[in-house]
Parts: sequence; C-alpha cells; structure tokens
Amino acid sequence: MPKFETTEKAFFGLLGKSFTDKELEDIFPVAKAELDSHDKATGTLKIELNDTNRPDLWSAMGLSRALKTYLDPSKRTRYNFFSTKEKTQDSESRTLVVGPRAKEVRPYSIAFGADGCVVTEEILLALIQNQEKLCSGFGRKRRTIAMGIYRDELIKYPVHYDGADPDTTSFIPLHMEEKLTMREILEKHPKGQEYGYIIKDKPVYPHLYDDTARTLSMPPVINSADVGAVQVGDSSLFIEMSGPGLKDLILCASIMACDMADLGFRIRPIKAIFPEDTEFGREITVPYYFQEKARCTLDDVERVLGLRLTAGECIKALQRMDVDAISRQDAEGKTIIEIECPVYRNDFLHAVDVVEDIMIGHGLSNFEPTIPKDFTIGRLSKAEETGRRIKDIMTGLGFQEMMYNYLGSRKEYAVSMNMPEDRLVLVSNPMSENYEALRPSILPSLLESEAASQSAVYPHKIFEVGKVAYLDDADNSGTVTRNSLGFLAADKAMGFNDVNSLVYTLMYFLKKEYSLEPLENDGRFIEGRCAKIIVKGKTLGVFGEVHPSVLENWMCAMPAVMCEMDIDALIDSEE
Repeated sequence: MPKFETTEKAFFGLLGKSFTDKELEDIFPVAKAELDSHDKATGTLKIELNDTNRPDLWSAMGLSRALKTYLDPSKRTRYNFFSTKEKTQDSESRTLVVGPRAKEVRPYSIAFGADGCVVTEEILLALIQNQEKLCSGFGRKRRTIAMGIYRDELIKYPVHYDGADPDTTSFIPLHMEEKLTMREILEKHPKGQEYGYIIKDKPVYPHLYDDTARTLSMPPVINSADVGAVQVGDSSLFIEMSGPGLKDLILCASIMACDMADLGFRIRPIKAIFPEDTEFGREITVPYYFQEKARCTLDDVERVLGLRLTAGECIKALQRMDVDAISRQDAEGKTIIEIECPVYRNDFLHAVDVVEDIMIGHGLSNFEPTIPKDFTIGRLSKAEETGRRIKDIMTGLGFQEMMYNYLGSRKEYAVSMNMPEDRLVLVSNPMSENYEALRPSILPSLLESEAASQSAVYPHKIFEVGKVAYLDDADNSGTVTRNSLGFLAADKAMGFNDVNSLVYTLMYFLKKEYSLEPLENDGRFIEGRCAKIIVKGKTLGVFGEVHPSVLENWMCAMPAVMCEMDIDALIDSEE
C-alpha cells in the first residue's frame, strides 16, 4: 500500500490545526489512511494509505485537503485554473507541441507551469516525494506516467516533444558531466539501467526540448543537467508528464497542480498540441477537467448501506467528501443523486462508488452494529471437492502428491517440451528468466522432479492437482486459468498400456464414461503411442509415452508416461 512521509509542521500547517496521535488515528479512516509511525524527536509522520484508487491522497497536501474538507465542508478549496470542453483557460501563448514520431514510442506529453512561491527545502522534498509516488505507484514505475520538474526561466517556448534517433541525439544527463547519446545513457547512467527497459527496443526514444533545441529530458528515464535540476530558491517551474494513456496523464497533472496550489503556487496552464486528434481534441489546455458525472439512487444507498437516508442527507455527506451533488427524479419516480467528480479524482466507476462516499461522509460511527440475520454454512467448491476425490484416487493408485510453483521459464514450458510458445502467459519485465511465464501445463513440473530423482528406487509415480494458465482469445481477459490434474510414471518397462490402465481406473472411480481418439502433432509424446480423452464430444485431457527427445531435454534416463486432465472440463461434463 502507498506510504509517504511528512513533518508535523508541514502537515498540521496544511490542516490549519494540530492533532494528537489519537485524534489522527480517529480521523484517518475517512481517507482510508493509517498513522504508521510518529517520530516525536524529529517530528516525522509516516502515513499509509489503504486505497490504491485514490492517488490524490498519496501526499500531505492531498490527505490534508480530504481531512480538512471532511471536518468543515465550508473550507473546501475551489481551483479556478482548470480548462473544460466548454471553457479554455488562458495559456499565455505557452505551448507544448507533440511531434508525429512520438507515437512510435510514447505518444502523449502534457504540461503546466507554476510560479509565485519560492521553493524551500521542505517544498522541494514534498514535490520530489509526490513525483515519485505518482510515477511509481499510479504510473507503474514510470511505464504509464513519467513526470519531470524543470526550471521554467531557462526554457524557451514552445516546448517540443517528439521521437528522436537514440544514436545521434545526445545531452548531459542529470548527475553526470559527460555528454552521452540516448542509447549510451541507457547503458551508463543508473536511471538508464533502471528504467531503460521501457524504451530500449523502440525505433526512436522520447525527446523533450525547448525552442532553442536545448534538451529538457529523455522521458521516462532522466532529465538533462541543464534544465532538469530544480533548486531551493527557484520560484518558477515547468511540470511535464508523458505516457501512453492521455486520461491517466491528465488526472496526474490535475493532482499535481492541486497539490502545488495548496503549497502556495500559482498554476499557469499550458496548451498541448498533438499531431492527430485525441479523445479530447487536437489541442488540450492543462490542467483539464474531463471527468464524467456519476450517479446512484436512494434505493442503491439503502440496499448497500442498510440505512434509509434522505436526498439532503446524501448531498450533505458528499459535500464532506468534497463532492458536489444534486438530487432529481427520474422517469420512474426514483430519486437520483448525481455528482460531479472532484477535479483530482476519477474513481467513480459505478453507483456503489458514490454510495461509498455517502457512507464515509455520513460518518462510520453513525451506523449501528447489527448481528447478521442470515445463517450460512461454509461449503467446499465443486472444484475443491473434485480435486480431493482425485487426490484420494491417485494416492490409492500408489502415486505421491507434489506441489509446484506456478512460474517458470519459456525454456521449461516450451522448448524442453517440444511445444510452441504462442499460448504462454508471459510476465512483463521479470526479475529472472526462471520466472518469466505462468505454467500452461503441470507436465513440465513433473518432469523436473523426475530429472532430480533418478537416484531413487523405481518405479516413480508422482502427481499434482493444481492450476495452469494460458492465452485464450475466446475469454474477455485474453487468458484462462484452469484446475488441472497431471501425473507421471517412470520405469524401464513403462508404456502406453500402463498409462491407459491408470486412466481407465481413474475414470472408473470418477464414474465417467469416456472414449479415446488418436493424438496427433503433440511433440511431448511418441506419435502413435498417445491419445486424447473424450467426454461428451469434448477433449478432457491427453496421455501417452513421453517422447525420447523430451526425456533427453530434461535429462531423464528412464522411459516415462504422462497424463494431464482438465478438472474444470470434467466438472462441466456433469452438468
């Protein structure tokens, strides 16, 4: 969960009053926050947030804004620097022009300016922390959002953002004195080594520069040493953010702008001009308000909360959450509560999200605890019941149960099994090639155990009931996770008849009628010595003698037979 640090002076200054630790612990739940620790000697507060959908709360400015409004809705802050679809704020002819090649690497960049406040050590630390929290947590470690803060007085407008040749474009990166090409920065600079994977395989690299061709940064990796080092005493800043999703960037800019306004900065809008139309048009003046209205009914409130509130009570509760709301009647006579999302939020995805804010704003202490009226009995799922039956049968057949990791390498799951990689679910940016894919089958895990057990007395008979995952275009998510049975038997005389007998016995005790069909073009098994298990016209599983090349890949000395069966398909066949 997100955590941030602040000081008593800064946090209580933003709140307008001091609080004891007990008072903080009592009020923090309205923002889903907890006081992690309070170092009285240094005055440092460490605060943990329990809501990953509210990045606006991940700073002292955002959290104090929420608490202050909850305690006294009359102190709600109004931000007048936002442009909308109907009204555009004056950008003072300051623009950020996005070039046509940016779409090849990182298509969007937006920015705003801030001045009127001298950067102190405390403000600088707050800005850096806010930048890191938003880019790391909300921006998925800079993959979807990278933010740079620059010294505005050194910038000649318009600012330009485009794709650049990584081998010919060079600048001096922050914390270095040597001019390097963009590709060299990825190899030599610590930030290049940390974040370079995001762009290293792209044909061009992102390049942010001003109208004199002075480099500001190579997002999302590193700023330049010339303009990208904000210092104590600066009073005019340029804040830019880039990424693949425009909505996320605009929301991030809104959060940062509101936080900086709370610190005393005056926000200066900047117009972003794109080479092609976006969902908000070809030109957007940032900060920009794009959020849609959300709504719920009074019936929704009562159904979810178990409490009948009036429309007035709901509106009053929402005001404590910094949410503007009105009530109206729909065509069916139902009372609708319609809200306008705050400029720094975009987490109202469903009516229940509105109800949640009503609940918190109404006051958690105002709900009377009640004993549940419904009596329920916990039961095993059908998949768990079937899995346990299968485990009992396999144990009775002399097999030993195994348990394996669900992550492995492409080599294990594809190359060593003589199988294609096209169904593998790959892990993005894995820490090690040993954990780069979800297993699509239990059989590689069984072979790994067999390879490590060749000194044990034969025969070897092992099995596992577990989950597998693979790509499937028929599913909305593009992947499916299935419960599966896999077993392996190895001995010098082990063959097709042995595994066929084991399958027959298993299906007999499961009371399943089945038939066999030849299995073709499966590199795991010997052609002509393998089969498909068919139940009600659908393939339930496969079994057969392991192909010698697969045994060699795993360095297994003995012949082996294997079987894998889809437990979920087995359950579906009962219906």
